[in-house]
Parts: sequence; C-alpha cells; structure tokens
Amino acid sequence: MAKLYFYYSAMNAGKTTSLLQSAYNYHERGMRTLILTPALDNRYGEGVVASRIGLKAQARRFGGEENLLALVEADVVANGALHCVFVDEAQFLTRAQVWQISDVVDRLTIPVLAFGLRTDFRGELFEGSQYLLAWADNLEEIKTICHTGRKATMVVRVDEHGRAVKDGPQVEIGGNERYVSVSRAEFKKISEGSASIELQQTVLPLND
Repeated sequence: MAKLYFYYSAMNAGKTTSLLQSAYNYHERGMRTLILTPALDNRYGEGVVASRIGLKAQARRFGGEENLLALVEADVVANGALHCVFVDEAQFLTRAQVWQISDVVDRLTIPVLAFGLRTDFRGELFEGSQYLLAWADNLEEIKTICHTGRKATMVVRVDEHGRAVKDGPQVEIGGNERYVSVSRAEFKKISEGSASIELQQTVLPLND
C-alpha cells in the first residue's frame, strides 16, 4: 500500500544522501522514480539534487504555485508508470502542495518520500514540515549530532563571521557556511547569547 513518508532532521544529517540512495535502490530493480526539488534551491545547478558526499541526480524543479498532483499525473502520461516520487527540501512545500502529494499517494497509489528540515533558525516549523508532520503516514527522524555530543535537533543561522543570526527571512538558501546544527540545550544558550557557535559539523548515526 502506498504511503506518504516524511524524513526530517536538522542540517547536515544526510537527508539528500538518503534520498539519492533510496532512488538508486528503485532503479536497480528496474523501477522508475521522479525526484522533485524546489526551484528556489539551485545551489548545485538547476534541476540537480546533490549530496555533500558527491552523489547527484537529475530532478524536476517546481515552483511555489505549481500543482504537484498535476505534475506527477503529466509525468505518468508522458513517461509511463512511476514507482516512487521523492521530494527534496520538502520544508519549502506549501500547505496546498503537501495536500497534493498526499493525493499522489491516495489517488494514484504512488508512494511519496519527502525529505526536509523540521524547523528554521528561529526554532519555528516550516510550512511544508508542519503539514507533513500532520498528514504523513510515516514520520522518520534522520539523526545527527551537535558539537557538544548531544543529538542535534535545531538549526542556527550564522553570518560571515560565524555569529548567530536571530532575525531575517525564514528562507535563506545556504549550507555549512550559513547553518549549524545544534542540540536544543545549545540552541537555547546561543539564543540567549551565553554560548558561541562551533562551525565544524559532525555527522554520526544515532540509535535513539
């Protein structure tokens, strides 16, 4: 039975690597997939999803007003049966688009795997993440750690000097040079100005 999955994490936990590995697993079995990526994130080129360890794949870009159910239906008509749809940077989906990918599951019986951040640099839910948490059939956390050794669940935005940024737009595209993943306890200290930012990122699997 097709389901909507939401794989969420802080920055640099390997979300895109997991997405690309899962897509590759389908391809190995002769199954066709479709990778969707927001048009606003073009760090690796237009229509390219890439991980920090060098894996990459072509993707279909979509805008904030695009109907993702209609997009998937058109792809099936043009190219044949789809066995899975992947969504990279799913936090940037709108409420309507989360509903549309749930329709891909419910109407077209195609599983959808969405990967994204849960919260922004202020500790607030992204719109896409909010509704994925509410409507997905399965929720899976991809874990990483803070420089303190605790599990990282929050994201801090930093300026060019590595100082925490507390104001600004919710969406600002960037990687290691702009964002640091930290534990909730460290996030509180940084927000209160009682701790500095450690820019070096460490990614390790955690069991709980």
